Amino acid sequence: MNKNKCSNRGWIILSSLIIALAAINLVSAESKLLTPEILLNLKRISDHQISPDGKWVLFNMGVPSITDNKTSKHNYFVSVNGGEIKEIGKGEKGADFSARWSPDGKKIAFLSTRNGAPQIFTMDFPDGTPIQRTSVEAGVDNISWSPDGQYFSYTAEVKLLQTAADKYPALPKVNVKMYESIPVRHWDDWEDETYSHLFIMPSNGGTVLDLMPNEKWDCPLKPFGGAEEIGWSPDSKEIAYSSRKVEKYAESTNSDVYTYNLASKETKNITPKMPGYDKDPSYSPDGNWIAFTSMERAGFESDKNRLMLYNRKSGEISELTKTLDQWEEQYVWSPDSKFIYMVAGDSAIVPIYKFDIQTGGWKVIYSGMFNCDGGLSISNDGKSLIFERRSMLQPFEIYSLNLTNYEAKQITNVNGSALESILKPEIKQRIVTSNDGAKVHCWVLYPPNFDSKKKYPLITYCQGGPQSTINQFFSYRWNLMLMASQGYIVVAPNRRGMPGFGQKWNDAISLDWGGKPMQDIMSATDDMLKESYIDPKGLSAVGASAGGYAVFWLAGNHNRKYSAFISHCGVFNCESMYGETEELWFTNWEYGGPYWDKKNDDFYAKSSPIHFAQNWTTPIMISTGGKDFRIPYTQSLQAFTVAQVKNIPSKLIFFPEESHWILKPQEQILWHKEFYEFLDKYTKH
Repeated sequence: MNKNKCSNRGWIILSSLIIALAAINLVSAESKLLTPEILLNLKRISDHQISPDGKWVLFNMGVPSITDNKTSKHNYFVSVNGGEIKEIGKGEKGADFSARWSPDGKKIAFLSTRNGAPQIFTMDFPDGTPIQRTSVEAGVDNISWSPDGQYFSYTAEVKLLQTAADKYPALPKVNVKMYESIPVRHWDDWEDETYSHLFIMPSNGGTVLDLMPNEKWDCPLKPFGGAEEIGWSPDSKEIAYSSRKVEKYAESTNSDVYTYNLASKETKNITPKMPGYDKDPSYSPDGNWIAFTSMERAGFESDKNRLMLYNRKSGEISELTKTLDQWEEQYVWSPDSKFIYMVAGDSAIVPIYKFDIQTGGWKVIYSGMFNCDGGLSISNDGKSLIFERRSMLQPFEIYSLNLTNYEAKQITNVNGSALESILKPEIKQRIVTSNDGAKVHCWVLYPPNFDSKKKYPLITYCQGGPQSTINQFFSYRWNLMLMASQGYIVVAPNRRGMPGFGQKWNDAISLDWGGKPMQDIMSATDDMLKESYIDPKGLSAVGASAGGYAVFWLAGNHNRKYSAFISHCGVFNCESMYGETEELWFTNWEYGGPYWDKKNDDFYAKSSPIHFAQNWTTPIMISTGGKDFRIPYTQSLQAFTVAQVKNIPSKLIFFPEESHWILKPQEQILWHKEFYEFLDKYTKH
């Protein structure tokens, strides 16, 4: 036999084997399931800003590092037409964020921790050398240029109260906190001697002016308020801001919009007769109006978020969103001051609306199976709207909307390569009938490669809030795509108490936590049980915050329907929650008031999970954060004690440095691994 022929044949066989293995590897590469590691390595886009000439978009991007257990943040820019993404103003250490264009587009200002606490830096765009402009000991936040480019506004902490060491100088090392009023702590911080004030300073350096001298109030509103609560007039002669200047701070939601005149140094409250949340002021480009958001009812954090117009000449206030029974979320003026573009929930998605400020008429101009809830900015020529879009299958990416034909174009795709090979679950909408006949919208996610002839465990996802829609969100922890990718069918009911379905549906949870909203959740589970592919022995319910509460309540009221529960930072004891939480207006509204008031007996008896602890039998995993002051970790400890005393298989995971959320990558990875290990053990057979 010819040796060359044998050699050629062997080569052909070897080549075929290599090709086959390559094909297998290719299929494998194209058939990956989403894992916690893949999820938590995804990049996070935020805070985009279009340039004054409409050619560029600045944005911030967080890049997680599981190894370093942190997420680094830096500023980037990209053409509005897409293309190469470039980092800007990079320092050797620290984080860069909050990049803002100068009015002429020739410079950017941004905050950086490269030299310690966050300070303002400026640089020529795109490759100038960053120059530090502030040296505030505790750092600054929420920066903005004035429209004429002459000033920066920013917020910073100001010390206005004595510390214990100030009062007792002979005890300089004393470590104690003393209070004479509530709140004593807020979300994840103990109250201290400082307050966040609004400042202005010349953009090239100079005298700094505190616009709230000696005021023991904060701007912006803590803990979630940001730069959107501060707005400059187009002539740079006035600045508007939000603040809650009330005596009974823990019991009131009465924030107002204030204006400060730079020439007269006078401050004016433009919403004095409005008792709810009033915030997020924005001047119209022609200077005639101040738009702001408002909730009508005092003491209610989840009232309809209205968009209001303040006439600067007459002082009259009118509601622009009067005919829309949904919540305003973000908005931006058109350059000609004739329209406002806004995003608001609509059922279980978040589209973009266009409002005519003269007629109040509106229309949806961009909508689909996604959320456009990552912020809005508009080009100076009014032709392009820049926004961030996400869905259950994709984190935020930046898009551009043509305001002539309403066609959208994707600008960034920072996670495209990471997600292109990931198998996607199928997502369906399902309407279920609750026990009183009400129709409940649900999302249902099916595992990749779903086979209706097989049996699957079911996760019933319980949303927090309690007023928070299950829409097309993308979470890095309560990620429904990840749940489905681990072999679970997921049903996520928009039970009573969810925005996006009209304010009446939203209001239906207040004073009824343990009533119809819980029936809605159980009805969703029951409806899914009608399907032959659901394993009736593989049911679980999971959730955080008000969703964690729902899990605790279901644990005592489900008639052994579920096989496993997971609760994070949930309310277990409504009575002690009243004394432990910091925002009393929340429990006053949602619970009706204190537990010692007899008129509230029915609520506490029906709604507090502690009253049904005698019925607990189901395995449960409970997690909580040591710095969660909204729903303190003691709530979770009480629930875990019940499970342990009753000899119920249970696990407690305590994160000493985390708050209401788990934010560090390694802690998140651990939580995910424990989450699926626990569910797999008790629901997969």
